[in-house]
Amino acid sequence: MNKFWQTRSLAEMSQAQWESLCDGCGKCCLHKLEDNVTGELFYTNAACRLLDLNTGRCTNYVARFRLVPDCVQLSPATIKQFAWLPSTCAYRLLAEAKELPDWHPLVSGNPGSVKRAGMSVSGWTVSEQHAPDLEQHILTKTL
Repeated sequence: MNKFWQTRSLAEMSQAQWESLCDGCGKCCLHKLEDNVTGELFYTNAACRLLDLNTGRCTNYVARFRLVPDCVQLSPATIKQFAWLPSTCAYRLLAEAKELPDWHPLVSGNPGSVKRAGMSVSGWTVSEQHAPDLEQHILTKTL
């Protein structure tokens, strides 16, 4: 298996390689709240309306920036600006010179390994359409 993520920097990756780093967990699509005083970040279990809560994938990936204006585009040049990414995110891990976990599809060879490892948002999230008061949806667990 070609372990390109071990031999190339994020900036050296092709678009296809960059996209393949996403494990499909869906955690980055969860709404987050920031404490205005402390700057502390709180994840919620409320997901973007475009997230398929069963698969952890965007239902309209191509048009996501048009449909969800505050959707953030990650790139090798901006990745270090996104400290809000979950600690398990491959983009964040590689930017911090860390290894991908065993359950990551590039390591396991199986996209289902994310869900089996309990790393997916599948099964415990709600659509933002069903969460009008995000403060009522703050998670107590760390992502």
